[in-house]
Amino acid sequence: MKNLLCFIILFLYTTGFAQSTETIIPKQGKTTEDFIPKGWKIISTAFGDLNKDKAEDIAIVIENTDPANFTANENFGSQTLNLNPRYLLILFKNKNGYTLNTVNKTFIPSANTTESPCLDDPFTTADEMTITKGVLTINFRTWLSCGSYGISNEAFKLRYQDSHFVLIGYDLWESSRNAGDITETSINFLTKKKSITTGENLFEENNENEHQTVWEDVQINELINLANLKWPNEIEF
Repeated sequence: MKNLLCFIILFLYTTGFAQSTETIIPKQGKTTEDFIPKGWKIISTAFGDLNKDKAEDIAIVIENTDPANFTANENFGSQTLNLNPRYLLILFKNKNGYTLNTVNKTFIPSANTTESPCLDDPFTTADEMTITKGVLTINFRTWLSCGSYGISNEAFKLRYQDSHFVLIGYDLWESSRNAGDITETSINFLTKKKSITTGENLFEENNENEHQTVWEDVQINELINLANLKWPNEIEF
């Protein structure tokens, strides 16, 4: 019986009936399109030199378009939820085209979630991605049409060093649509300092004199690798 089972498994794989569902991203390509798997599309792109070789590198977010990942929603929120996965690709420019440096399959959220169907797309409703002075900034926005008045904007700042991308900065703006109080948090992981600013309100103007900023130390032994970043964020700052 054991030999028969092994034969069946081998038969399925060799005849194509059993296929891996893992999406493979090529290591090399002449154009950005060479890195986009069949059935996927580009939803965001940022250009800039990331590895200090004076060539224009590219950060890309791609999304699967599989119809099977669209599901009906009978609760509050969108009538149809797009649960297709998104990948972050970082491509380094070379003389022949591009080399794939990084693939992160966990950091960029899907357009919708079954756990929070009232949540607007956290990625494409924000300013998405930019590359400035070698720093890749990825932005997220939290806004719910039901279930919470809370709103926020997050910015993750990543830099290439020691052969991988690390988190060097994090900014969080958060408020509430009912109370309006604003809290701004900014963390510099290089200096290990964090500032927390309060006193501003969405519904009030000219209240700059009420601002208060408190500085704190950040307890961190090593910089956070991009490979360890997930959505929702699981790292305590």
